[in-house]
Amino acid sequence: MQKINIVWLKRDLRTQDHEPLHYALKSPLPFLIIFIFEPSIIQYPDTSLRHLQFQYFSVLRINEILKPFDHQVIIFYQEAVMVFDFLSQQFEIYQVLSYQETGLYHTFHRDLKLKKFFKNKGILWKEFPKDAILRGFKSAFLDWNINFEKYIQNPVIRNNFQQNSSIQNLQNPFQLPDKFIASITDYPKEFQPAGEKYAWKYLDSFIKERGQKYFQMIGRPLESRYHCSRLSPYFSWGNITIRQVYQEVLKNKNYKKNQKSFDAFLARLKWNNHFIQKLEKNVYYENECINPKFENIDYQNDEKKLEAWKKGETGIPIIDSNMRCLIQTGWINFRMRAMLVSFLCHYLEIEWKLGVYHLAKLFLDYEPGIHYPQFQMQAGVTGVHIIRTYNPIKQSYEKDPNAEFIKTWLPQLKDVPLTYAHEPWKIHSLENQWLNFELGKNYPKPILNIEKHPMKLVKKLWEIKKQS
Repeated sequence: MQKINIVWLKRDLRTQDHEPLHYALKSPLPFLIIFIFEPSIIQYPDTSLRHLQFQYFSVLRINEILKPFDHQVIIFYQEAVMVFDFLSQQFEIYQVLSYQETGLYHTFHRDLKLKKFFKNKGILWKEFPKDAILRGFKSAFLDWNINFEKYIQNPVIRNNFQQNSSIQNLQNPFQLPDKFIASITDYPKEFQPAGEKYAWKYLDSFIKERGQKYFQMIGRPLESRYHCSRLSPYFSWGNITIRQVYQEVLKNKNYKKNQKSFDAFLARLKWNNHFIQKLEKNVYYENECINPKFENIDYQNDEKKLEAWKKGETGIPIIDSNMRCLIQTGWINFRMRAMLVSFLCHYLEIEWKLGVYHLAKLFLDYEPGIHYPQFQMQAGVTGVHIIRTYNPIKQSYEKDPNAEFIKTWLPQLKDVPLTYAHEPWKIHSLENQWLNFELGKNYPKPILNIEKHPMKLVKKLWEIKKQS
């Protein structure tokens, strides 16, 4: 049998600054590049069609780059162990090369099975650290900061592909099912386009123009859609690396002109890795409170209110417009994400665990290492961070003062005067007739009275936080 290496792509769907590919290119052995759609991961409650679509089109973009060199990413639809078992029958696999993955329990247990399988087959599995994330890290975060600075300053890895004609033809028994292909190829135009090429286009326009007002507009739901980098999906699925972006921003001539905005952006790149490192160290963040003292809170968990929140039908315009925008486009800014979680937990008194997978599936840029620590932080159950409650009405007036975002995503409020767009329940009955608007018919009645809400849940959170 032919002796080969295998590069296994996961959340690293790019060709450059890619260490496993670089290692394979430097090796004298021929290599296969593979990507696996694993049914168990597809069926997991944090995964949605938009994630699978983004991954699929990212792989297609890679194949466009690799085609002139007779390389391609082979896509399998099967559990990883079965795919590698099949490949081990076709080739003598010397090494499997991949990045370490900071995932949840299901990917952790899959990796345990794979380690056992590779050991029994005599296959070496070489895993490379992803970005500045350290596996088994137990030191103080001061040491991690040093590691991050070292990583971010190291040269970007340049991969030079050569003609590949030494791998025999492979008959793939795990082709994508027709129904699956039909679903993932129907990619909505409202989502950001996937792939390495588009990641660089977004970065280029951010540095040259859009990023100039990043610092001023980062919290506004409408303006942030343009002035934020919008690179988060490309980071999450590995179309581009933190290091590539960091170095590109610093060396660009516009950096000095808009240093305040770009420094704020660069700081958030570090936060990205910082939070992923937290989940790498504590995988239980997915379904257990970071501080166990918060596990025994008696939430209301009203199913009707939960469904209203999920659909963007709470009757609170700033909440509903953001949820509907998220459903339609897969992206809203950080402050609006925090507000949705705060409203769910602090106002509706619904446990964070009942909403965490819903938002995970909606975020096109879903990254487990950021999602679960941040969700818990906004829910107020870490025991470390301040319990921050976002008053949606205050946020509405401050961040969308002209109600442009609200009216964009709630067209039923388009003709409502600005005076009432943030709080349509205050429209007088006589004005309802003039506006041809009826609360409860044109737009839902508010699910609760924000001004008179007793905030019992928040008081409970603070009581627990004050305990030793």
